[in-house]
Amino acid sequence: MNDRTQLPCLRERFLRRERRSVQAARRFTAETLTGWDLAGTDRADDVLLCVSELVTNAVIHGVPPGRQLRLLLRNEGRVLVVEVHDSGPGVPHVVHDADEGGRGLLLVSALSDKWGVRERELGKAVWCEFGLP
Repeated sequence: MNDRTQLPCLRERFLRRERRSVQAARRFTAETLTGWDLAGTDRADDVLLCVSELVTNAVIHGVPPGRQLRLLLRNEGRVLVVEVHDSGPGVPHVVHDADEGGRGLLLVSALSDKWGVRERELGKAVWCEFGLP
């Protein structure tokens, strides 16, 4: 079935505050892209890298001990939206001159078409969008 309109257009996964959640998020995203017939597109690698960066940031900086993060993937037809929700304080920002690390959002801003941060009642959602063919 190649008709994206017939497929579920929203997928989510809750992940623990642990480093192996980054790999689990990439695997979940790759499976989702395959299911949506997007794995072979020129944006698939960009999506996977941005998922890795956003989940890494949430695990390291955004998820308090004992809590989880939420990865949400939404296929809106011409746009794929990635959201990572966490319950931690603070607003992430792009670091342009970090010696080591701190470049995750710089990559997200370079690879995605748009990105931003949305406040939630508890914590925040960091999102990015990719135009689809």
